[in-house]
Amino acid sequence: MPTLVIGGLTCGGDGKTPLAILVAKLLTEMGERPAFLTRGHGRSNLTAPPFFVDHKYHNARQVGDEGLLLAREAMTIVGVDRFSAAKLALNAGASVIIMDDGFQSRALAPDLNLLAIDPIYGVGNGLCLPAGPLRAPLASQLARAEICIIINPDKHKRELSFLSKGKIFHAYVDVAKLDCLRLNGRRIIGFAGLARPEKFFSTLRQIGANCVAERAFADHHFYTDKELVALRNLAERHEALLVTTEKDAARLEKFVIDYDILPIKLILENQKDFVNILTTSLKRARLIRRS
Repeated sequence: MPTLVIGGLTCGGDGKTPLAILVAKLLTEMGERPAFLTRGHGRSNLTAPPFFVDHKYHNARQVGDEGLLLAREAMTIVGVDRFSAAKLALNAGASVIIMDDGFQSRALAPDLNLLAIDPIYGVGNGLCLPAGPLRAPLASQLARAEICIIINPDKHKRELSFLSKGKIFHAYVDVAKLDCLRLNGRRIIGFAGLARPEKFFSTLRQIGANCVAERAFADHHFYTDKELVALRNLAERHEALLVTTEKDAARLEKFVIDYDILPIKLILENQKDFVNILTTSLKRARLIRRS
């Protein structure tokens, strides 16, 4: 099967998962049967052999919050062994693999590498972990990326200085108009356990929500009863609505507190050109395999 890899320059918050979901939607519209392969960050049992995710049956501790979100869109397999996971996908009828967060993996040869980039954070201090946020040296990551997708560029679309090669696309966070109207002017308390929760808080302010307080937690954070009680009390004290992300909601299923979710998806500029690249990459990959 052709293999598409979604990557991010830094250790989190670049927008890989929304981009992977967007690519899966486009592939499905093209008549493909995409399958996500993901490690399932945050899950409890990393030694389990690869298995299919059922978003109606599994929870975030079993498959990770991203695994649950991906499984709502397409076939999703969680596992550290990417090769065995790919065999499962093939046997289940998948026609193309999307590796979410697999840019640094060498288990499967990619046919197309896509890199999600946050234009505000960029490369941070430009250093690799643990001294900085980069997953690998910048030059080596850019050398492998055939397509760079800048997520939420500023209105002037100034290109980032470190991007000097490859095809560059722009994608924008789209919040449904209904959600904007529902939260516009509303007193809310935003809370999120993300790599960069400030991006979520900024989106809330951009749609006109009155953020009376914000609470940030670690990426993939599993909330304790004590933390949730504190959030509920804070909301009652401020007479405000608790609002969080879809990823956080995946880790809140067993708790009973009143909160709302702000769903976010990406809209791609020049989508037709992007689809043409996907089509060409799939044809090339299949031709190589037949030969």
